[in-house]
Amino acid sequence: MEEYRTIRGTASGEYEEKKSRFLAAAAHVESEEEAVAFLEQIRAANRTARHNVYAYKLRAGNRERYSDDGEPAKTAGTPVLEVIGHSGLTDLIVVVTRYFGGILLGTGGLVRAYTSAASSALEAAEKVTVQPVVRLSTTVDYSLYERVTLLVAAAGGRLADPEFTDRVSLQWQMRAGTQGELLEQLRELTRGQGKVEVSEPFYGPV
Repeated sequence: MEEYRTIRGTASGEYEEKKSRFLAAAAHVESEEEAVAFLEQIRAANRTARHNVYAYKLRAGNRERYSDDGEPAKTAGTPVLEVIGHSGLTDLIVVVTRYFGGILLGTGGLVRAYTSAASSALEAAEKVTVQPVVRLSTTVDYSLYERVTLLVAAAGGRLADPEFTDRVSLQWQMRAGTQGELLEQLRELTRGQGKVEVSEPFYGPV
């Protein structure tokens, strides 16, 4: 499992040239179904637009897709896909909606416009690094609660809200493969009495 970079949620950008407006919308997606659903959402919101050009890149199956949606070949979808590729991001779709301003832009103008619009959306997006992480949980006495939280924080763990009953239940995430020293520290602190459950690695933002 290798780390990768993507965006969180959605983001938008805009570019205008010779009265044509290019509205870009980017979204985090993890499947072709999610990508198509976002595309249809943008199309539905822009029914009067001349073109809804898109490109997306997915880790699953290492898939890349794009569409010029009626624009001249390689002037729209290809530039948008290249913007995604140069960004180093994956698991996202960018849709650029064009409202025609009545003046033809030519192939060079179209490439520049679609590139600029897509770039503005990705610049506005919140980027996240996603790494293989593990979820750990344990239950301790109140007397050990503060010391355990300090150890978890020092080891780079992200604690969820604790549950307080007759004892304290704690749960946290940390990067997979880094938990060994912390587990030993917790064993020493609880004199071998504290059981810590560790999940299988999965992807999570850090």
